[in-house]
Amino acid sequence: MSFGIYIVGFIVLIIGLAIGANLMHIPAQWIGVGVVVMIGLGILLGVTTTRQRDPSN
Repeated sequence: MSFGIYIVGFIVLIIGLAIGANLMHIPAQWIGVGVVVMIGLGILLGVTTTRQRDPSN
């Protein structure tokens, strides 16, 4: 799986969670904190998941 597809899927997940939090009347600053944390987690997981292994010699 490519990194771009992984990140797009993760962004869709983040948007869905943010909308759900907004519907639950969670304060906007906490939604922002959650979005920033989720973006960082998504990049970290995306890089580790889609990283190509070095060929062993």
